[in-house]
Amino acid sequence: MQRLYPLPAASEALQGCYLGKALRPAGWQGLFCYANYVTSLDGRIAAPASDGGLRVPETVANRRDWRLFQELAAHADVLITSGRYLRDLEEGSAQDVLPIGGEREYADLRLWRAQQGRPPQPDVAIMSASLDFPVPRELLDQGRRVQVFTGARHDEARARRLREQGAEVHAIGRGAAVSGSELMRALADLAYHNAYCVTGPYVLHSLMADGVVNSLFLTTVSRIIGGAPFSSIVEGPLLDKPVDYRLDWLYLDTQAPDGLVQLFARYNQQ
Repeated sequence: MQRLYPLPAASEALQGCYLGKALRPAGWQGLFCYANYVTSLDGRIAAPASDGGLRVPETVANRRDWRLFQELAAHADVLITSGRYLRDLEEGSAQDVLPIGGEREYADLRLWRAQQGRPPQPDVAIMSASLDFPVPRELLDQGRRVQVFTGARHDEARARRLREQGAEVHAIGRGAAVSGSELMRALADLAYHNAYCVTGPYVLHSLMADGVVNSLFLTTVSRIIGGAPFSSIVEGPLLDKPVDYRLDWLYLDTQAPDGLVQLFARYNQQ
């Protein structure tokens, strides 16, 4: 693929492109939060699926983007996901499993983590007011800690059930919900360094509202898909304060499926 920015342009291999680059800016102190999405040209990260829900469209998802998704996960200490995802995983209806994948093609990522002194899999963090989800046993069997963050006004019976299932439940914040900044402080207190947001647009809205997403990785597939309802990368009320980003890099991939091209971009918060 071709690096378009920064100049001068140059060719680079896809494999290792995100893994081999520094995730955190030089001299960065404290927790670093980053997110990653793949979108159609008309801004859809999720569209109607046959089960009535919203899923990443098969016309947009592709193995080359998924490889970079996995490389970003290799840098992570903890993955930020949702209670809905855990419900889907427990029911066997999750679209994908949390990285890092166990397939042979990701063996280099697992080896890289071992060489870095990291555990085989990142831990999992969930923001939830309702606490209405199970703790899938497979996450615990992979050696992951499942960290649940809820508000001070939460259902104690549900919290107790999650603890009995193996989760660590943290009551933070003053209300029923948890803000993005409260989550970041709690993760930092637990000694996490790199937090990878792999969840949907409503959790990302909570994080963006507090301006805590330091880098955004965005894959744009050159395809219009339409469909309603749909999700963009952020869903929710207009942000009180826009979150500004500057382009850090941009790659042109001419080997996307069906003869398409796609752009791989990284944006850093200003």
